[in-house]
Amino acid sequence: MTPKHGGRLWHPTPMDLAQLGQAVGARVRGTATVTGITYDSRLVEPGDLFCAIPGFRTDGHRYIAEARARGAAALLVERVDVVPQGCPALVVPHSRIGIAHAARELFADPSRQLWMVGVTGTNGKTTSTHLIRRVLLAGGIRCGVIGTVYTMVGSETLPSERTTPEAPDLQATLRYMVEAGEQAVAMEVSSHSLALHRVEGVQYDVGVFTNLTQDHLDFHQDMEEYFAAKALLFEGLGHRVSKGPQRAVLNADDPWAGRLVGLTTVPILSYGFAPSADVRAEAVEIGTWGSRFMLRLADENPTPVAVPLGGRFNVSNTLAALAVGRLAGVPLDRMVEALASVPGVPGRFERIDQGQPFSVVVDYAHSPDGLMNVLSTARELTAGRLVAVFGAGGDRDRSKRPLMGEVVGRLAEWPIITSDNPRGEDPAAILQDVAAGVAQAGGQPTLIVDRRQAIYEACRAAKPGDVVMILGKGHEAFQVFADRVVRFDDRQVARDALASLGYQP
Repeated sequence: MTPKHGGRLWHPTPMDLAQLGQAVGARVRGTATVTGITYDSRLVEPGDLFCAIPGFRTDGHRYIAEARARGAAALLVERVDVVPQGCPALVVPHSRIGIAHAARELFADPSRQLWMVGVTGTNGKTTSTHLIRRVLLAGGIRCGVIGTVYTMVGSETLPSERTTPEAPDLQATLRYMVEAGEQAVAMEVSSHSLALHRVEGVQYDVGVFTNLTQDHLDFHQDMEEYFAAKALLFEGLGHRVSKGPQRAVLNADDPWAGRLVGLTTVPILSYGFAPSADVRAEAVEIGTWGSRFMLRLADENPTPVAVPLGGRFNVSNTLAALAVGRLAGVPLDRMVEALASVPGVPGRFERIDQGQPFSVVVDYAHSPDGLMNVLSTARELTAGRLVAVFGAGGDRDRSKRPLMGEVVGRLAEWPIITSDNPRGEDPAAILQDVAAGVAQAGGQPTLIVDRRQAIYEACRAAKPGDVVMILGKGHEAFQVFADRVVRFDDRQVARDALASLGYQP
């Protein structure tokens, strides 16, 4: 396998511009040999195809001169008038679609060589992909993961910048996985990536739908548009010569799932708690040790399943993974054994234990439904008070802020509202938006703008039997302000807070 070099995960085989243009369906101007692809003029290397993408804040066409100065061999553009005289170019109607297809061709269509499992939904994508990988490995199927926390290739862990990478990065990653010997990929597919064509040209075999609840309405106009973006994954199933079974794996407990049935051409496999689900959980028990339930598959005898992950929402994620493993032909006993010792996902209901007489848990929940799931689980495990340290992101869907506050105000005895990633907004103003929802639920919040101070205060005031939930950022190791990005990891800050109280690992 070719090693990583030049700061890139994989370099494609050189390709003639005319051949590339024909595959992409572009108008070709001039001749060139393309040896790489990028959309960032600052990262151009000699021989690259620089793709000019009109964005939300700026237009890539403005950076053509910089790209050329750095050695770009050719351009991919929507506007032919900005192409310098004599510069080779591919002219396309839509740059985002063009770059996706160009990347697919340059990296030799890697998804065609993999069993692709795409997981989409508001919540549960990260945990589901990790559980899917676990059950496939148990069946001897090498499986990579692409998602929010990191990308996994074999035993190698690579950093992730976003839930679903931009098209060139995604295709390079898939090619790297193919060359590393992976046979399948469990991949988080965000609504942004579907709407912005990042996954255009990726051929999926299985689509997994976890749920749909309010989030990202700063990007999508309303829930219908949000759903329509998610539905694109399922509409695209069944249009390839498959490396394995093709199915739409749908959460029978989510009301949006039923609308997907008529939008896909592949068979449906449902999972959930509903009696109609093909892969069903019964007799569910939740505790500090995790979850256990009886698994029902069609007319087979029930099978006991235990996972060290708490919450009904994690039972649902486990059922999704079992459904995918079933499709792949993994023996049930191997899946059950693998799930019994599955490691937790970083920043997903992650316990911070330094011997303190109260619990501290860090979780990524940052939507009303996500907060309800994790706090409902925490509620069942709390002997004393449930303390919630949380906030809402700036420059994002403002309408969900009071909804988040209402959920926390209803479920937690002590809501502590603090900063999340304020970005370009006034942190204090965001706190007030959230506080309105807490008050509506009859809660009495404490407002502490400084997130570190809020975490320290929650730990300092916690009593034996309390549960302190630190919510919103999960695995993230930074905090974003209008003028700076600072290092900030909720898990490390919680450890420091506990250490300051005399509790050591």
